[in-house]
Amino acid sequence: MTIFHCAACGTPLTGPLTLLPAVPERPSYDGLPVDGVRRAPSTVPRGHYAVDPDPTGAPFVPAEDQDDCVPAYPGGPSIVEDGVELVAGGPRDTLLLHPGDMPSLVPHPTGESGCCGLPGNRGPNLACRCGALIGTEMSECWTPYELHLAPGAVTEAQEA
Repeated sequence: MTIFHCAACGTPLTGPLTLLPAVPERPSYDGLPVDGVRRAPSTVPRGHYAVDPDPTGAPFVPAEDQDDCVPAYPGGPSIVEDGVELVAGGPRDTLLLHPGDMPSLVPHPTGESGCCGLPGNRGPNLACRCGALIGTEMSECWTPYELHLAPGAVTEAQEA
């Protein structure tokens, strides 16, 4: 089992987590409230994490194939700006967690907001209490529900 710590100050940020062999299939979601909350089911179950090999989040860049592009958000919608389809151009190999597995993180003032949560469209939006940027939460009603840790933002410690 793995415990993640802030790379800047060493503070433990999670309890013990188990590595999944791959990113689970993102659950389908119709955008309707579930138990009073408009949020997709989490991609990763609590107590687990996965390594996401695909580019994640900002910056969003023009898709190479404008006729056959993939959604800008995994399992989510496309982004079109000035008639150009955009895709995620952010970091690869982010650590993908259930957002509830890092309750000590604090919002970072990115200026982004949504009607139901954080879309994660401006890059890292959560920080350690020391101020170091840790990751990007996606929790808006039209995005997957997940937390991507920025490469190099955390260190891993193995628990016996």
